Amino acid sequence: MTPNEPTVFIVDDDESIRDSLSALLEASGFRVEAFESARDFLAADALDRKGCVIADIRMPDMDGLELQTEMKKRGSRLPVIVVTGHGDIPLAVRAMKVGAVDFLEKPYDAAALLQSIRTALQAPAKMEDAPGPSPEVQERLKSLTPREREVLDLVLAGKLNKIIAYELMISPRTVEIHRGRVMQKMGARNLPDLIRMFVSGQAGLASVKGR
Repeated sequence: MTPNEPTVFIVDDDESIRDSLSALLEASGFRVEAFESARDFLAADALDRKGCVIADIRMPDMDGLELQTEMKKRGSRLPVIVVTGHGDIPLAVRAMKVGAVDFLEKPYDAAALLQSIRTALQAPAKMEDAPGPSPEVQERLKSLTPREREVLDLVLAGKLNKIIAYELMISPRTVEIHRGRVMQKMGARNLPDLIRMFVSGQAGLASVKGR
């Protein structure tokens, strides 16, 4: 590796995760530096270097969202990948609205993680080349029925099917059907994929709902 090689900065208060993730990434050829807290990371010289950040969304003292906000205040352009646990979908949506390039749910697949890092390392160039929501995402959002959009909103709020069913006064089975149609129409492979599309298509969704 050269001195200017991009670095993957791991920010997680769990030592075992830091160690296992560092070992995986180093074995895959990445330069890695790990920090046990967001404040330790901010105190280092990382913000002015090349690379990306993998940050746990839930950490004591300063969580992943607060870290992301602070990085933005300091003018950092380091791409951020947030790691979430089950039930943290609303936090993941907020993180991506703030500017996270991706998020991964625990336990995450190693191949998905490596691909996410490769994508993040290319993020600055992609953001300059193609800012804003894609026309494809906006067209897919327009294809949703009013009920499917309601289900989409509640899914992205992190609510379970039975809660969605209660709020919309429909059966859980009907929610499953609507949810499946949303995934199909949006071309989403899974929930994280759907959230990425939704966040990138915020302006498009607003225009659809105003119709």
